[in-house]
Amino acid sequence: MSRVCELTGKKAMVGNNVSHAMNKTKRKFDANLIKKRFYIPEEDKWVTLKVSTAALKTINRIGISAAIKQAKAKGYLK
Repeated sequence: MSRVCELTGKKAMVGNNVSHAMNKTKRKFDANLIKKRFYIPEEDKWVTLKVSTAALKTINRIGISAAIKQAKAKGYLK
């Protein structure tokens, strides 16, 4: 189960934990993902997608159909 947003392609980033003494150790910043069901009225069906919260805001703004169309154009969805 990969931690990648299905609509935007967001995934984990790598960075450093920095202590008070400025010691640096590697760490991972995971994407803020949620599993959500969406209803697509054009196809009259429900789909479950793993999306980032930023993608969820985009879906609320432009709609699920337009968001899926954008993701397909960018190559994130098949």
